Amino acid sequence: MITDQLSLAESLVALDRAHLVHPVANWRGHEQRGATVLHSGRGAWLRDIEGRELLDAFAGLWCVNIGYGHESVVEAAAKQMRKLPYATGYFDYASEPAIELAAKLVELAPPGLDHVYLTLGGSEAVDAAVRLIVQYYNSTGRPHKKQFVTLERGYHGSSSTGAGLTALPAFHRGFDLPRPEQHYIPSPYAYRSPVGGDPQALIAQSVATLRAKVHELGAENVAAFFCEPIQGSGGVIVPPAGWLKAMREACRELDILFLVDEVITGFGRTGPMFACEAEGVAPDLMTVAKGLTSGYAPMGALLLSDRVYAGIADGTPAGAVVGHGATYSAHPVSAAVALEVIRLYEEGGILANGQRVARHFESGLQAMLRHPLVGDARSRGLVGALELVSDKVTKSRFDVSLNLPDRLAKAGYDNGLIFRAFGDGILGFAPALCFTPAEFEQMFERLQRTLDDVLEQADVRRVVG
Repeated sequence: MITDQLSLAESLVALDRAHLVHPVANWRGHEQRGATVLHSGRGAWLRDIEGRELLDAFAGLWCVNIGYGHESVVEAAAKQMRKLPYATGYFDYASEPAIELAAKLVELAPPGLDHVYLTLGGSEAVDAAVRLIVQYYNSTGRPHKKQFVTLERGYHGSSSTGAGLTALPAFHRGFDLPRPEQHYIPSPYAYRSPVGGDPQALIAQSVATLRAKVHELGAENVAAFFCEPIQGSGGVIVPPAGWLKAMREACRELDILFLVDEVITGFGRTGPMFACEAEGVAPDLMTVAKGLTSGYAPMGALLLSDRVYAGIADGTPAGAVVGHGATYSAHPVSAAVALEVIRLYEEGGILANGQRVARHFESGLQAMLRHPLVGDARSRGLVGALELVSDKVTKSRFDVSLNLPDRLAKAGYDNGLIFRAFGDGILGFAPALCFTPAEFEQMFERLQRTLDDVLEQADVRRVVG
């Protein structure tokens, strides 16, 4: 049996090398390394095709919030597939689960977001937002408002448009991005900010830089500011409390639309259902995905305020269509999955459990500050990071020639732990909301061993101050 499994693993790795293109990978490097083939999952645990058990501290890709293996979600998908596996949203058609999901999202969302466009993921939701914002300003007689501002280290997907709003070099290199209408301001990055850890100074700095950028571009030309409540793929940058509200107020005063990208932070990741709730923020637009279906099926959504929706609807000529849509928008199976996942958050106690165990996560991260490699620990709810440095006083990063991310990811895997190792020495964590206190103990024991293993490597130890 073991021989059969190994033979299957080798066969799959060979086929993967030959045919499957992986997202955000060095293609030749991946061919040499080969795929890590995952086989099954239950709760917070994964098993690879060779039988290794792994504690998933990253919820797949920030998304498997309820954990793996919920039969009620599988049954919801199967039931809908048997009943109606597909229904288009074109030509005024709709399906029962899509309608119910739109209504449920409006019920859960910040007040004023009364309209929902359902997509297949976060990138598509961001792309839809940009298109509809352009349509909104054209429809309301302000066609010059075409400039978009986002944050450095921000992530807003990898579509042709969204990848330019994303402010990470890998998503620009070779793609002729960013576009001339895409601009950035500094992140509220407390650990590396010139104003240090002073929350009010950091908030004031962000507001001032947004105002300066809008003034530079001309307020009459700026369409919107996009931000994540917590920057995920940019290294889990956690702004101080009050930052999101201050940026919302600044956008209102500047007369630009405010879009909050809750693709990662939505559905309990930071504690409440949406991160906006913590500060009473109601954006003009909001994007969600990932935790919407907990990764069990592809789906995202763009939520629109009535102001934006009405601006487009009333500005569209009678009988003309708003020319935006996709074949799989409002897919009934994904919608059915999302409805069951939301039920589990609310009635299944998963949201409440995530809120209850967040203190174990936070205290575990803070305890890691004692490790010689760890310069900063930051988190909110069940999303967090450790920032590794070669010198805690100077906050010096490790030289890229050490290839630290790959070493950390491999050491973690060898210790039975999955997390995200970013390119600049930041380790990202997003444990499922179903984690137990005992699983957090295991997580941090395995993380400690992982850091110790990397520190013991001679070339790493040599450069640690």
